[in-house]
Amino acid sequence: MITVAVLRGGTGGEHEVSLDTGAHVLKTIAALAGDAFRPFDIFIDKRGVWHVRGVPVSPERALANADVVFNALHGAYGEGGDIQRTLERAGVPYTGSGAYASAAALNKRLAKDIVGKAAGMRSPRSLVLRVSSDMEHDALAAFRTFSPPVMVKPISSGSSIGAGLAKTFPEFREKLMEAFSEAREVLAEEYLIGREATAGVIDGFRGHAHYALLPAEIAKPSMFSVFDYAAKRDGSRVEVPGKFTKEEQHEIERLALLAHDALGLRHYSRSDFIVTPRCVYFLEANALPPLSPNSAFSRSLSATGISEGELVGHLVALARSHA
Repeated sequence: MITVAVLRGGTGGEHEVSLDTGAHVLKTIAALAGDAFRPFDIFIDKRGVWHVRGVPVSPERALANADVVFNALHGAYGEGGDIQRTLERAGVPYTGSGAYASAAALNKRLAKDIVGKAAGMRSPRSLVLRVSSDMEHDALAAFRTFSPPVMVKPISSGSSIGAGLAKTFPEFREKLMEAFSEAREVLAEEYLIGREATAGVIDGFRGHAHYALLPAEIAKPSMFSVFDYAAKRDGSRVEVPGKFTKEEQHEIERLALLAHDALGLRHYSRSDFIVTPRCVYFLEANALPPLSPNSAFSRSLSATGISEGELVGHLVALARSHA
């Protein structure tokens, strides 16, 4: 029997998203046919303290009996590289990308640069802001670089946490401060009008080195002006397959595969795009896509005819094969 330790929780704004993923993965492992897998819950609280059966323990103690780790953490804590290095020092194989690739994908500006140079992908024009002694001057200069409205995003976070849309400079300054509370660097980005698409990739699946799932189209609730954290958690509609033309669908899948490869991601990933009449623009990549019944990745799995158990078992096998 293979003991699969599921890491969930963690510090930062994606704690609740990780709890959802972790609970779903634990349930999926428990439901797998036969006695091949035994789920083992490792909870990490918002202070970064590891817990097993409600008792605080060291990471080394928590991982002592694990054959493989399913990394269900999200955001900077789970995708910034530190957790991956902790698992590597412990000698435990784990699902998802390695430390460098995961951190590169998490950094929105670096990911754009990598996929742009390696794969020729287009992305919205952007610049990076950092806290400075003359923040007012720097913010105004940045705002004047774009035609409003302007997107503002923490450079290293997921689930659109800290993201916002600014139509005026006072709004831009306010959104910057909100984003700086989540990250030390913030991305100001050209706002493109189009449809939001997301597409998943699975390694070594159905006879393909990298297998693309059907792209999903994500529509925000009408009361939200932008896909921020609240919009994604409180009613965004995921349609799979999205209402894309065959040409758009194939292009989204092609770009998702290229991004996965260019960033050196492994096992599985999800990339986000904006589809405009002009072309498909790359927004960002997610090295550890959320997995819950209503997540875009899970919905794409279902539409492609893949069960959650099939995916989880496959990812565990991939992790063990890389041990």
